[in-house]
Amino acid sequence: MNPGLAAYKLYRALTYAASPLIRLHLQWRRFRGLEHLQRWPERLGHASQPRKPGPLVWFHAVSLGEGMIAIPVIKHCIRKMPNLNVLVTITTLSAFEVLSKKIPSEVILQFSPVDTPSSIRSFLHYWKPSAIVLMESELWPNLIMDASKNGITLALLNARISEKSFKLWSGPVLLPLISLMLSKFSLIVPLSTEQGIRFQLLQAPPYIINFSGDLKYVIEDFGVNECGRMNIDNLRQQLSHKQVWMASSIHRGEEEIISGVHNVLMQLRPNIMTIIVPRHPQQGREIAKKLERQGHYVVLRSQHERFKPETNIYVVDTLGELRQMYTLTPIAVIGGSFLPGLSGHNISEAAAAGCAILTGRHVGHFSHMVLEMQQLNPLSVLQVSGKLELEKSLTELFTNTTLLEARRRAAKEAFCMLSSDIVANIWSLLNFHIFTRLFAEMKCHMPHFLFHSKLAFKGWFSKRVDAYQLVSELIVVGLERASYGRTDWKGRVKQQSIAAGNQLSGTGLW
Repeated sequence: MNPGLAAYKLYRALTYAASPLIRLHLQWRRFRGLEHLQRWPERLGHASQPRKPGPLVWFHAVSLGEGMIAIPVIKHCIRKMPNLNVLVTITTLSAFEVLSKKIPSEVILQFSPVDTPSSIRSFLHYWKPSAIVLMESELWPNLIMDASKNGITLALLNARISEKSFKLWSGPVLLPLISLMLSKFSLIVPLSTEQGIRFQLLQAPPYIINFSGDLKYVIEDFGVNECGRMNIDNLRQQLSHKQVWMASSIHRGEEEIISGVHNVLMQLRPNIMTIIVPRHPQQGREIAKKLERQGHYVVLRSQHERFKPETNIYVVDTLGELRQMYTLTPIAVIGGSFLPGLSGHNISEAAAAGCAILTGRHVGHFSHMVLEMQQLNPLSVLQVSGKLELEKSLTELFTNTTLLEARRRAAKEAFCMLSSDIVANIWSLLNFHIFTRLFAEMKCHMPHFLFHSKLAFKGWFSKRVDAYQLVSELIVVGLERASYGRTDWKGRVKQQSIAAGNQLSGTGLW
């Protein structure tokens, strides 16, 4: 038996046997407030909303970050294909709370099923997706294998594998399994060249790997309503006489570093204001109490209090406001990067707001983003090692206005260059690898169950094999990204996408 198939059968048997325990675990999480009180059965594959007729594409993310980067792609797909049904699944409550307000009204939002045979089977049987688009690193064996068995096209966007996971998957036991899983995809779009190499080392077929850029650069600015805008304007007015800097996405333990830096800056600049945005908002109250015990005057955003003259620390313990907070400060220190074991956070939102960006050395898979911006302009991102270097750098920025403005301008310009055309390139790849099939389904009015049969798919594919020979051309463009400039590479992708569209138009797909 194929080693990968043997490993998968073992995994399937184990998850089948563990299903009762997983159900109990979900109920325990619900009791602790970690699962939705009413909608937790969705985690077992049960739907709570009706499925509309017609082709449906399932976008699967886990947390808020993955969900946010999917939204621009989803909106672009809907603009191009207005009759397309879109289902988005997430895992965390925080993602559900924010995305329910951000996604287009016609998009269905549901909690994702756990990766047990029964949950995945129930989910796929009800929703019958024509294609599944997974975000970043969501590689679940039962989901992928069952989708492939049912003839569902698979894509992985902004694909990444952490160094730890790469070492785990590369082992002799799991390598056959990951190789089998990756072979089921029609499209993998890594977020960087380094990540593309990792997927190839895990034996992903080279012809399915294409490049477009990191979707984290194109997280949309959803703006705020009139009430929210007045709130931000009021906050900006209260901060107008302060020298402001912000520490965002702060993990447990990093608040000690930020507090120490704040103490030093207070001695030099009595009117300093430090904004702290915890990675997990529920930790905000704990951080505020700790800082108050140290003698600081702290205001919590969730309490809606006005600043007093002595207020010098503002803790933002709310969800979905990070981008608005960046507009209040000229300097952003990105957390999750100052302690060993952490792996950084998205710096592009601060760059989009025109902040001077500082971050620690432990940036994990965000290292490619730091490197890309620094290559465009070395002033765009400053990496520091620990509290002393952070103190020195912030002191310099507060005393040297010319340097501060140069770093702000460099970050903004680097962001603008790196964020251009990414969604359009993603659409070209999805259109070529996935949506042509959906066009065929809509044009032929083929019954949904028949379309999902292997026989129907093979017949459709064989009639259009000439068009799909262009895949090799797109692969060459993707793999040559490392040796081409960004503009040249985008031009090559666009040329190949146009050629693909012209050839496919001869097949009657559009």
